[in-house]
Amino acid sequence: MNDIRPVPLLDVSRGNATLRDEILAAITSVVDSGRFLFGPDVQQLEAECAHWSGTKHGVGCASGSDALLLSLMALDIKPGDEVICPSFTFFATASSVTRLGATPVFVDIDPITFNIDPAALEAAITPNTKAVIPVHLFGQCADMPRIMEICNRTGLIVIEDAAQAIGANIEGHAAGSWGHVGCISFYPTKNLGGFGDGGMLVTNDAEFEDRLRLFAGHGMRPRYHHQVIGINSRLDTIQAAALKVKMKHLESANIGRQKNAQLYTELFNDAELQANIVLPRSLYGAGHVWNQYTVRVKNGQRDSLKEFLAERNIGAEIYYPIPIHAQECYRDCSKITMDLTETNRAAEEVLSLPIFPELEEAEIQAVVAGVTSFYSMPQSQAA
Repeated sequence: MNDIRPVPLLDVSRGNATLRDEILAAITSVVDSGRFLFGPDVQQLEAECAHWSGTKHGVGCASGSDALLLSLMALDIKPGDEVICPSFTFFATASSVTRLGATPVFVDIDPITFNIDPAALEAAITPNTKAVIPVHLFGQCADMPRIMEICNRTGLIVIEDAAQAIGANIEGHAAGSWGHVGCISFYPTKNLGGFGDGGMLVTNDAEFEDRLRLFAGHGMRPRYHHQVIGINSRLDTIQAAALKVKMKHLESANIGRQKNAQLYTELFNDAELQANIVLPRSLYGAGHVWNQYTVRVKNGQRDSLKEFLAERNIGAEIYYPIPIHAQECYRDCSKITMDLTETNRAAEEVLSLPIFPELEEAEIQAVVAGVTSFYSMPQSQAA
């Protein structure tokens, strides 16, 4: 099988290759300026991210995880408070809550989008609930109209985890602009991937923007005078300069992901395949930006299919194999009382296939052929 051309799950180098000279020039400019922190590229990127997110303000920080933590700190989330979030997400969604001594309340997901179920969210509200963190998983917005109706009615703050969803929207209403604050990640695997860690907060609230900046700078204002206990979380100028170059191509990259998703859907149009796998659906048309193309594999065959594809040099990954509530550090959490049936089922069935924008049509065909070959085998061999 080693003679088969590999199809990587993600090829970061391929995506950066055409922009290499422009990126290096932007980095060189920062090196020559000596303004490695708080340089003009940071402010410019903040403004551009705010524009992309349909908000007025952007605040750079060190990572998407820090963006979540800073949001909660600036909102004065504390021990005794409850924050509702999904368990089927990356660990940082919940760990940011726990770090402040508050309690993450895990609720179930919608089986089609993998995003938080608004009905489950509403059922989990108690007098101690202070905020909700809906995650726009895999590049598709959560059901924000319903979530905002519930949260506005009950007085809850909404922190959008848009780490995987810059550019995603519902009928033009961008991810990050629905709630009080949106949190973006620039981790290299994201749609706007940087060259290390980096993050951004977006908001329409000028006072909250100022509070976020205060907490991100050790709570220091003026220098050596500390008003609150903050953290040190900055987006450096080199990272911002490189991201500015890539941001000019974000729209075309997202369109490339959408075209690849459409091609998958067309090529997987086989009755036998669709009896064994469930394809992802875009509920909001062009509003889905496809950070991942995640299928469900039925009949307990997910791990076997992944192994089969790996033997044929085809990349695939499981996001996420263990929900947060089942992680060792959360097993004794007393607030895990909600029905998490769909969360647990997703963790057993999901498999993400290559979707990055530079993927060639022949590579997508190879992925589909690999999946087809798996189901063409006698079931005793496929199991």
